[in-house]
Amino acid sequence: MLTAAAVAVAIAVVSMASWLLVRERLYQDVHDNLAAAPRAPMTPLDRGQLYCGTTPAEALANVPAGAGDRLGAQKYDFQFVLTDGTVCLTGDATRAIQVVPGDDTPLARNNQALYRSGHYVDSDDHAQVRLTNTSVLLPGGIRQPAVLLTALPTKGVQNSLSSLALLMTGVAGLGVIGAGVAGRIVARSALRPVDQLSDAVEHIARTEEVGTTIPVNGNDEIARLSTSFNSMSTALANSRERQTRLIADAGHELRTPLTSLRTNVDLLIRSDAQGRALPPETRARMLGNMKAQMQELTLLIGDLLQLSRPDTPNPEAVRTVVPFHETVERALERGRLRGPALVFVTEVNPWYVHGDPAALERAVINLLDNAVKYSPPSGTVDVRLRAGRLTVRDHGPGIPADELPFVFDRFWRSPSSRQLPGSGLGLSIVAQTVQDTGGQVSLGPAADGGPGTQAVMVLPGQPDDPR
Repeated sequence: MLTAAAVAVAIAVVSMASWLLVRERLYQDVHDNLAAAPRAPMTPLDRGQLYCGTTPAEALANVPAGAGDRLGAQKYDFQFVLTDGTVCLTGDATRAIQVVPGDDTPLARNNQALYRSGHYVDSDDHAQVRLTNTSVLLPGGIRQPAVLLTALPTKGVQNSLSSLALLMTGVAGLGVIGAGVAGRIVARSALRPVDQLSDAVEHIARTEEVGTTIPVNGNDEIARLSTSFNSMSTALANSRERQTRLIADAGHELRTPLTSLRTNVDLLIRSDAQGRALPPETRARMLGNMKAQMQELTLLIGDLLQLSRPDTPNPEAVRTVVPFHETVERALERGRLRGPALVFVTEVNPWYVHGDPAALERAVINLLDNAVKYSPPSGTVDVRLRAGRLTVRDHGPGIPADELPFVFDRFWRSPSSRQLPGSGLGLSIVAQTVQDTGGQVSLGPAADGGPGTQAVMVLPGQPDDPR
């Protein structure tokens, strides 16, 4: 519709301008013909007696019938207007002219020819009239000033202009219709990806089946929009898949301690109900197991809350300048308490980063916990912080190469370590914290090729306090 309207306006402007130019040209040709017209007789003796009246119609009525047949039809029509307004026609006149009133005096001004529109009194035909000054010699030898009206009919010009207007109207109509049809075809072709996008969005809104994509063709704005939609849909599908997997894994991890707790509680209740008290040692062992399972549940729920944050950095998180070397020192103190028989070889240099202090400390503690957990008795744990690069290396059994791609997945645990305590969320928390801080973390074999695993955390920062 907009294309058709724009074309209609353009065609209307061009057509109107063309019609006005043609009209001006045709009427200029009429004026040129009038300027080339021979001068009318100046005495009544040349073409017979002058017949006058107060109006053109009265003057024409005074012309005798058949008087003009003597000389045949004339191209031009002549008419005189005297100073007192009297209208006079020659004897060969067959038509009288009524000039459209203007702001001019009966005599042409400054002896210059004037052009006026007029019409014939005995018909509806229009004419162009040239007004020039002259004089006539009336009977009795009296010469009197007069205005000579020389007229040419404009019926042919008007017919040509009407035909041209009709032709332009038809062409304009066809142009508008053609533009509308072409615009509709082009619009439907160009907006087909938008229709597909709308259908995909409505399908997702109706069925909640994220991951639906649409084909992308070209590299224009519509293609970019389709690509963005496909990326968004894929991201939503991945997010839902991660959410579903997190819920399933969390339920699986929670089921084991809850089942153990329920079994112990049922056993205690049954023994009290039957009046058969358990031996003190058995009862104490069961209560200890219940306490350990409650602690495991508490840690698991804390880890789940930590991972409930979005994968992208949270702009509302408390981010400040953190003396990371102090964070590492505090984590080492807790690591020594958890592995009192281990030897910690440390080298911690000053380093300041921007991040969440609590999250960074927990990430370092998780790396140290893994090193303590998998180190042999009386083993060594190497911890070094140099220029923002933290390395934690143990001398344990290491991680098989085929399992390294999965170490940062949520709830993933190596088959060889399923019997050890833990939820499989520690390294996931480390990866998320490092990502939020703008750093990188990796886990692999020891750099020197010896036994054990080496974790490397690189955080952007500086060795001096920026505050």
